[in-house]
Amino acid sequence: MEKRDYYEVLGVEKSASQAEIKKAYRKLSKQYHPDINKEPGADVKFKEIAEAYEVLSDEQKRAQYDQFGHAGAQQGFGGGGFGGFGGGGGFDGFEDIFSSFFGGGGGSRRRDPNAPRKGADIEHSIILSFEDAVFGVEKEIELVRDETCSTCNGAGAKPGTSKDTCSTCRGTGQVTETVNTPFGQMANRRTCPSCQGTGSIIKEKCETCHGAGKTKKRTKIKVSIPAGIDHGQTIRVSGKGEAGLNGGPYGDLYVTVRVRQSEKFERDGDDIYYELPITFAQAALGDEIEVPTVHGNVKMKIPAGTQSGDRFRLRGKGVKNVQGYGQGDQHVIVKVVTPKKLNAKQKELLREFAEISGDIPEEQSSSLFDKIKRKINDLKD
Repeated sequence: MEKRDYYEVLGVEKSASQAEIKKAYRKLSKQYHPDINKEPGADVKFKEIAEAYEVLSDEQKRAQYDQFGHAGAQQGFGGGGFGGFGGGGGFDGFEDIFSSFFGGGGGSRRRDPNAPRKGADIEHSIILSFEDAVFGVEKEIELVRDETCSTCNGAGAKPGTSKDTCSTCRGTGQVTETVNTPFGQMANRRTCPSCQGTGSIIKEKCETCHGAGKTKKRTKIKVSIPAGIDHGQTIRVSGKGEAGLNGGPYGDLYVTVRVRQSEKFERDGDDIYYELPITFAQAALGDEIEVPTVHGNVKMKIPAGTQSGDRFRLRGKGVKNVQGYGQGDQHVIVKVVTPKKLNAKQKELLREFAEISGDIPEEQSSSLFDKIKRKINDLKD
């Protein structure tokens, strides 16, 4: 089934501010939370809302979604570090700090301990061959991660039973203590010791997950590596991280790519470099040579008089840009190879060439004795 537009899911305009997006999410998540709304399809609607908010609440993910749609939101790539590991929104830590100093009335930003929370992200690395990075490949990686308990569906309670609201904190997950200070009495908020901040008590815990709502499992995940990925770049695979809490979505999987060096080629961005060895005769007279590229051998003309270090460009024979912006080139760097062993005939021909060109020093060519001596040495060879 085709996914709906994330802005449509939350009922906001594309120009909506982060505050408007957050407000819409809070309203809809409460309305369709599976623990509150028992109507058929409410859980599917809730997951759709959570997924939309997870993308639009993150400026980087939102920018990718605005540019590439669902494909960009579900699988992005970059060259930098990782953002958001550990799950949750960017303001959660600040909300907890404010909540510990100020009361929970009216304007409190205190987080609901039973609200859905996104699972933690996972970091993983993968090694690719030079060719796989150039052309793209699908790889299967194996991970050990937290998954939603299949016995209790993440509730943590034994099937057929339910959680009870904590009587100590009345479901808030926090308790308030009044302390006397030189400035008078002050209220200090801390995590409830009875429920450890969850806001609920499980009397009969699930025998599989022992109340955690999650279990460790070894799982295999297929990752699509896009053509043109480079060493050190990172791919985000949406929803393949750790399981969330209270019905929250799974975290993301971040796969960092390591590329093995090629024996033939060197890469710089989208361009490939190759050193082509040629003989002195090919360089002087010119030739047509087959040159290897990552796309197969191609014929290239070497013009007469080519010098060692000269460069030639094979357009479009480089790497496809990972963002889809064109194709790189292959740069061929010529290296003229000087022969180390010559027979008598080759030496004589080269001397004649040098004499005709005037390249032999005068003292080596003026004496008849030297010419006879050279001839004897050639016969010895």
